[in-house]
Amino acid sequence: MDLRKLKTLIDLVSESNISELEITEADGKVRIVKADPRVVMQPVAASTIAAPAVAAPVAAPAEPAAPPAETGHIVKSPMVGTFYRSASPGAKAFVEIGSTIKEGEPICIIEAMKIMNEIEADKSGTVTRILSDNGQAVEFGQPLFVIE
Repeated sequence: MDLRKLKTLIDLVSESNISELEITEADGKVRIVKADPRVVMQPVAASTIAAPAVAAPVAAPAEPAAPPAETGHIVKSPMVGTFYRSASPGAKAFVEIGSTIKEGEPICIIEAMKIMNEIEADKSGTVTRILSDNGQAVEFGQPLFVIE
C-alpha cells in the first residue's frame, strides 16, 4: 500500500469517530486502531497501526522559574571552558563567599584547550555569590560571581 494513502487513512481515522479500520488489498492487509489514551495498547500484528487519538488540549509545560535578578556586579566568563576555583586540585580557592577582593585580583581559572586562563576581578568589592561549581563547564558570558 502506498505510504501517502496509508497516511491519509490514519488521518481520517484520527479525525473521525471511527475507532478501528481494516482494509484488505491485493498487496496486503492494514488494520488501523485509534488508541485510547486510558488503555494500554498491545500489539496485535505487524500490520496493525495505532492512530493517535484526537488531540486534546495539553497544558504547556511550566516555564522554569526565572532566577531572581542578581543585585550587585556580575562577573561573567570571558570564554568557553572549565571553571576552577583554585590554581591546583588541593590548593585553597582564590575567593570564598564574603571575601573582599580588589580589581585585577585573580578570582578563578578557566581551562580552555589545555591552557589555564587566570580570570581577574573587574571590580573591587565583596564576593556575595559563587554561581559555578568547581570543574563545571562554562559558556561565554555565563555568570560566575556576584560582587557587591
